[in-house]
Amino acid sequence: MRHQNRLLLPVLFCVLSVGTAAAQTFRSPDPVIRRMWQLGMEQSQTETLAQVLIDSIGPRLSGTPGFQSAVEWLERKYREWGITVRRERYGTWRGWQQGAVHMQMIAPRVQNLEVELLAWSPGTPGNRPVEGEVVVIPRLANAAAARQWLGTVRGKFVLVSAPEIMCRAPQELERYARAATVRRIDSLRTETERASLAAFRSLIPDGTPQQNAGRAVYTRLDSAGVIGIGTLTWSGGWGVNKIFSAQTTRAPAVDLSCEDYGLLYRMASKNQAPRIRLTAESQSTPAEVPMFNVVAELKGTELPNEYVVLSAHLDSWHGATGATDNGTGTITMLEAMRILKEAYPRPRRTILVGHWGGEEQGIIGSQSFAEDHPDIIEGLQVAFNQDNGTWRVEILEAQGFLKAGANLARWVAQIPTEMTDSVKLQVPGPQANQGSDHTSFICRPAPAFRLQSSYTEYRQYTWHTNRDTYDKIVFDDLKNNATMAAMLVYAASEDRERVPRDQSILPPRPNGEPRPWIGCGKARRSFAQP
Repeated sequence: MRHQNRLLLPVLFCVLSVGTAAAQTFRSPDPVIRRMWQLGMEQSQTETLAQVLIDSIGPRLSGTPGFQSAVEWLERKYREWGITVRRERYGTWRGWQQGAVHMQMIAPRVQNLEVELLAWSPGTPGNRPVEGEVVVIPRLANAAAARQWLGTVRGKFVLVSAPEIMCRAPQELERYARAATVRRIDSLRTETERASLAAFRSLIPDGTPQQNAGRAVYTRLDSAGVIGIGTLTWSGGWGVNKIFSAQTTRAPAVDLSCEDYGLLYRMASKNQAPRIRLTAESQSTPAEVPMFNVVAELKGTELPNEYVVLSAHLDSWHGATGATDNGTGTITMLEAMRILKEAYPRPRRTILVGHWGGEEQGIIGSQSFAEDHPDIIEGLQVAFNQDNGTWRVEILEAQGFLKAGANLARWVAQIPTEMTDSVKLQVPGPQANQGSDHTSFICRPAPAFRLQSSYTEYRQYTWHTNRDTYDKIVFDDLKNNATMAAMLVYAASEDRERVPRDQSILPPRPNGEPRPWIGCGKARRSFAQP
């Protein structure tokens, strides 16, 4: 059945009732909850585990040795703890390994530049340095002008993105500058972006389908013999860029810091002839490499064919070390399983943890798991997914499941108020934040809830950025979240009632259009698969 989604009253009711009940439960003699508190809050291993995963193993881009190392490390940890674990191959992805990357401006003066090699980018020929003039794409009047300009760029380094007018965090500019200054900068930014986009589009060959337009420009630059391509994907924070994948097959593609990109762009556009030296080491495999999910299990004693699932993606982008996306989610679920093994080794329902691959390429690992295990989807009591950085969990949303709020309230009520005082329940919920692995379950539709932390700073500073590193983790909150996850799993496993799958009518989109229940895409099992 589908029913109207009513948010406000249930949320207020649940928040008030959870706080009272949780305090009573913490004073009650539940030995499992007390043991979990001891293991997770007083004997936490989160710092030790995170240091190995994030510092020693580092980035875990799909198809790289870093991802493979993380898979092997997880397997070792679970076996060390006496937890059954298996590696499930779901497909393949393009193999790649990054080496050293250096870039300097060498004229009209010398300056080291901050750059990141984009994922799966080619390296410089022979992984040796190349040098060349830096140029920007001009506004080209027609196809003939585009061909003529492309004939001039062999041996040059091309900037393809719009520069930023200012690299200060916008909230600081709004706080300290006059309103007229903010408006002027915003206007200049819009004008600059419009002009840069028009120049880029003037290189699109006539007749190119819209979905292929960007790639067609990079193909033309590749074929023209450029020595490299520079991009800018500024996050809006001090020194922080989003780092994604390359669109080239021959020339190396690098993302420059906001400040250094602006430097080169201003000089090149004013005919001051900046030159750069670039060394980019990378190695690609001729064939795609295997990709895996890591699945660990505590077998249920009474209801072994019903499942409670802990969920987090293992892969990351490579611009930093993937600390908050999703090293913290990985450690949350790994530590939760350690706690469960010690405090609740004979669960009523089967407990699984899924460390998914390929989330950053379109939730591939979790979608593949759901496709390959219809029995687990059928028997799923609930899944708990964590995928948005540091800070304490602050929202538990029922993801549009009309009657799931009663189960959620019962589970949260068993957890100490020291953990739940920051948590708000949204029931049935607007089914927000659909981009992570919980949607692989919801679309089937099987209950999967997101352990959501604060989003704003995460999006600005660490989500997919070159600053997503170990030092950004708040370990007091990480151990809190891992312990809470273990307690939620315990409560869900012991619950005498299954989570109902009745669907609510979701609230409309901001533009007023109806919001449909999320659908299931088909998992993309290889890079070559369209």
